[in-house]
Amino acid sequence: MGMTMVEKILARSAGLEKVVPGDLVTVNVETAVVIDQNFMHNRMREPKKVFDPDKIVIMLDHIAPADSPMRASMHKAARRFADKHGITKFHDINNGLGICHQLVADFGYAIPGTLLACVDSHTCSAGAFNCAARGIGHPEMSYVCATGQTWFPVCETIRYELTGELAPLLNSKDIILQIANDYGEHAMHNVEFVGNGVTRMSMNARRTLATMCAEISAEFAVFEADERCQAHIRERNPGIEFEAQFADPDAVYAAERTVDLAEIEPLVAYPDTVVQNAHPVSEATQDHIDQAFIGSCANGTLDDFEIAARVVKGKKIASGTRFIVTPGSQAIFLEAIRLGYVETLMEAGAVVTNSTCGACCGYSNGILAPGEKCVTASTRNFKGRMGSPEAEIYLASPATVAASAIRGMLTDPRELI
Repeated sequence: MGMTMVEKILARSAGLEKVVPGDLVTVNVETAVVIDQNFMHNRMREPKKVFDPDKIVIMLDHIAPADSPMRASMHKAARRFADKHGITKFHDINNGLGICHQLVADFGYAIPGTLLACVDSHTCSAGAFNCAARGIGHPEMSYVCATGQTWFPVCETIRYELTGELAPLLNSKDIILQIANDYGEHAMHNVEFVGNGVTRMSMNARRTLATMCAEISAEFAVFEADERCQAHIRERNPGIEFEAQFADPDAVYAAERTVDLAEIEPLVAYPDTVVQNAHPVSEATQDHIDQAFIGSCANGTLDDFEIAARVVKGKKIASGTRFIVTPGSQAIFLEAIRLGYVETLMEAGAVVTNSTCGACCGYSNGILAPGEKCVTASTRNFKGRMGSPEAEIYLASPATVAASAIRGMLTDPRELI
């Protein structure tokens, strides 16, 4: 009996020939990503010595630049930690600022066939690069920094074969909403994505899908490391050596499912949950939308800027609607400026912010008031996620969000282009 991609990565990281569902394995972490949240209120006890400063990356992302003395103290603590332990991969405000999962992609930190750990729940984003990546607790991250090890249960895997190609204007957000509608939550299961539909997807599109697997409660979400994936890593992390892991032909799965991308239409998840809560945008309620947001680790890519600019070009944001766009990194921001996307968005009436987690997690740059309605191309829509628990959050693709900003109500982007 063979192993799935996730099982092979866990076995390799644990120094074992084989693992099977039900095992508990202690694994070696190849990349430990420490973020500003680790330095909040002593969440993470500082180890006397780190296991390998070259395998630890520190990123300031959730609130950056700092918006209060408390946040500034967190950033100060991060700088001291990096200096004390000789950690050179430190993304400070003026040194590659960005959302941690975007920076993992930008700098090739997610190494195929290895394991990556971070305290953020959307760490599964790195699975787009054939890397078993998962969020862990703050105390556990302290242990990882000290020892380079952590542990995981080996869970069963669900295999998704994606076929065909999405229609124009659609996004991987629509794919995950379709999967969440059809199959519900995936707790205590890994997911693997393969097929000719994946081959056609950009790395940004794959990462959006991997990121959103946190919302269906998957343990790990992993893609095959095809030529596009491997080229992405080698270009950004020159000289890196890795062994990509592919599922064995006789691997055993909890389920094997096929999703025809050509059959998917623009979807929107209604407030409070992603799972089995999406509806076709063409049939959505026509209530006024107070805020439209595009950003986060799921949808702050250059691809997302391009599609949003295309939808709003030559148009104006609806009266009474705020349109906020946040890039995944400052590098994306700069490139979006060079390509004219930022100018187009701002001419339409959008506000483009610096790179930060910001509005997605209700910290800054777009917090919702009681009773407000928001449509967002970010990660989550549960009560209180983006501010007041009395606000309503609809989750959709960047094209749908941009179209809704123009109309001031949930709108199928195909009606505008």
